[in-house]
Amino acid sequence: MARRTRPTRSRQDTAQGAPASPFIARKLPFFDPLDEEQITQLEAQVDWIIQDRGIAFRDDPVALDLWRREGARIEGDIVRAPADWIRALCAKAPREFTQAARNPARSVTIGGTNQVFAPIYGAPFVRDLHGGRRYGDIAAFQDLVRLTYMLPSLHHGGFVTCEPCDIPVSKRHLDMLLAHMTLSDKPHLGAITEMSRAQDSVNMAQIVFGADVMDQNCVIMGNVNTNSPLLVDKVVTEAARVYSSRGQGMVVVPFILSGAMGPVATAASVAQAMAEAMMVCAYVQLIRPGAPFVLGNFLSSMSLKSGAPTFGMPEPVMSNYAIGQLARRAGLPLRCGGSLTASKIEDAQAAYESADSMHSTMLAGANYVLHAAGWLEGGLCTGFEKLVMDADRLGSYQKLLGQGLDTSDAGLARDAYAEVAPGGHFLGCSHTMAHYQDAFYEPALSDSENVESWEDGGAQDMRARAYTRWNDLLRHYQAPPIDIALREALDEYVAKRKEELPDAWY
Repeated sequence: MARRTRPTRSRQDTAQGAPASPFIARKLPFFDPLDEEQITQLEAQVDWIIQDRGIAFRDDPVALDLWRREGARIEGDIVRAPADWIRALCAKAPREFTQAARNPARSVTIGGTNQVFAPIYGAPFVRDLHGGRRYGDIAAFQDLVRLTYMLPSLHHGGFVTCEPCDIPVSKRHLDMLLAHMTLSDKPHLGAITEMSRAQDSVNMAQIVFGADVMDQNCVIMGNVNTNSPLLVDKVVTEAARVYSSRGQGMVVVPFILSGAMGPVATAASVAQAMAEAMMVCAYVQLIRPGAPFVLGNFLSSMSLKSGAPTFGMPEPVMSNYAIGQLARRAGLPLRCGGSLTASKIEDAQAAYESADSMHSTMLAGANYVLHAAGWLEGGLCTGFEKLVMDADRLGSYQKLLGQGLDTSDAGLARDAYAEVAPGGHFLGCSHTMAHYQDAFYEPALSDSENVESWEDGGAQDMRARAYTRWNDLLRHYQAPPIDIALREALDEYVAKRKEELPDAWY
């Protein structure tokens, strides 16, 4: 794990490959619809779950021993603790922290008033307009990493943009990590599904950044789900021991379908999500006080006729707003879902559901947004067209959230009124000429021309335009520079680990 030297990087390096992708330093206020009485009632419910109902920490005696040594009440695998103690432990986690990227110009600050967008995570299938729906493979995965790198409104690489199903499960995390670390220089997540895979992620991150940098900075994070209702399994606790003990970030997300993994009452499910996540945050702080932690919410309604999850509905929208207020009161960075839909293709259903889901995530102030682009079919499928279509809309949030309303001298444009007479026009005035290039957000995929021009161009709908766009992006892709010794060290580590690991498809 010796650190290898590599050239100093500057912001100008960004121009050699993908465009700059700054995270959003939010200017707009948060949308906080709940009054003080409602918040107090929800927090009392959270405290009741923590103190009286308890959370199971299952199949991990090490986790239970830690809780026991610290004075929690243990009955079987149920952990109960005073709520004020749990909240005090959670207060040790930083309100905001920076995840360093291989290219420092792409590092992101998570928490506070900052918002960071990352693509879909975990889909076993991919789909594109001409190739149709199919199992993900390493070639598709690598292309999705390249596209995420090229899209400036995606600030973070995520991790499992699709499952590379042509590689054994026991080894595919190594190929995914290698792709993120070499085909992109944006920050990314690591593996969590088994303790040794989490350790491989931390080890490879140390190769990239060096032990000295890693000891002082968050350079990689693990994203895990609690096993709702009220269960934390060893996948979560073992991953936390690997990442948090090294001062790396943990994103912990209760995945609750109201009516299945939580009550049909949205308020109850919100409080349950807070209690589950806060108990894991407290556990993380017992491992290493001050370790970065992101509290997550993935609450969805479901069809009580079929059991299928539904997205963009009013109940999960309200849960985003509520969890945002609760997370800020607890002093914890927040993760929510993004452009979510149950639709199978990029149709009107996908557009409406994704817009409602993402808009509430944006207004709620989610600091880290996984699934911000590419999500189809309830998360089972990554759409290539959907990825670039969603990213196109994320660009508008980038401007809306990051700039707000400009009331400077340029924004009020008095000089333009001095130049343009009543009844005239502003198209050719000096103010317009000075600001026209960045005055308005121009989406790459929306067609605003007249119908004749649209027909002359082949009468393409947005899916067709998106297909052309992602293929053009891949044709123009240039890999970010990487030190040769660093690349060799990563290749050597991956090859050695693959020799040691048997092929396993589970």
